[in-house]
Amino acid sequence: MMSEANLSRYPFQRRCVDYGVYLLVRSFVAFLQTLPDATAMAICRGGAWLLTVPFPLRKSTLDENFQRAFPDSTIDQRRQLTLAMWYHLLLMICEIAWAPRRLHRCNWQEHVQFPDAKSFLKHLLSRRATVLVTGHFGNFEMGGYITGLMGLKTTTIARRLDNPFLHDYITAFRGVKGQKMVDKSGCANEVDRHLANGGTLSLLADQHGGPKGCWTPFLGHAASYHKALALFTLSGDAPMAVAYTLREKLPLHFTLGCAGVADPKLDGPECSGVKSLTEWYSHCLEQAIALAPDQYWWVHRRWREPPARIAKRAA
Repeated sequence: MMSEANLSRYPFQRRCVDYGVYLLVRSFVAFLQTLPDATAMAICRGGAWLLTVPFPLRKSTLDENFQRAFPDSTIDQRRQLTLAMWYHLLLMICEIAWAPRRLHRCNWQEHVQFPDAKSFLKHLLSRRATVLVTGHFGNFEMGGYITGLMGLKTTTIARRLDNPFLHDYITAFRGVKGQKMVDKSGCANEVDRHLANGGTLSLLADQHGGPKGCWTPFLGHAASYHKALALFTLSGDAPMAVAYTLREKLPLHFTLGCAGVADPKLDGPECSGVKSLTEWYSHCLEQAIALAPDQYWWVHRRWREPPARIAKRAA
């Protein structure tokens, strides 16, 4: 919640607008919670068609990303992938709305396959700290929710939303089963304490790391990664696990998978430095995305113009 000092600097007009948006979102979520699966899937297919054909949203970004990732694809293949991606994103919203009412500690095993449970839980349940990384792939929001249902407590770094009412609402959803959210700004000390106490840190790995980030290939093209992800593992002696939450054929049915684990204690080549570890988890994300390319967020600008020295080296 906002402090009194921050509330005093919060203009009344903007407060009214933000609260109005919050009420609209809550009303929309309430509507989604009433929908049966078949109806919701039909609405999502219709919405995907609208966002692909008559009202193409972020078309230039999608075309640019597909050109990079799938240079040999045809126009029809890209259109089909765009349709499938929008369907996934819209259905993802429905699943998030449904989760508090349909998923609980007594039935989550009916909705989740966990093929790598033994190796995955070996690290998550150990007394050592663990760095859990994922990407904008599958229903990553449900990944945090499901691990909470399993009794696994995680701390996740996320940017604070501009709308404080929505921020508190979404944070409450994320934390209802034990996931703790910390603000991206000024969280270093809290994260260090969490890892020092053997906690699990959860992060989205495929966010732009800026010009000074670690530039490494992602789907064949240079992309910037935040160096902090690798440093959390290397400096904290914390194994890094690359996880994903892949939706299966039916809504609210997932495979919770692990694309790989890098442990600094094993002295593997992937843990020889920030660059090698970043390349390793970037490759793991590529392997996960290859399982279902339509469940990746192609709408966000993953690739940016690299600095001159990086572009020269890549050339």
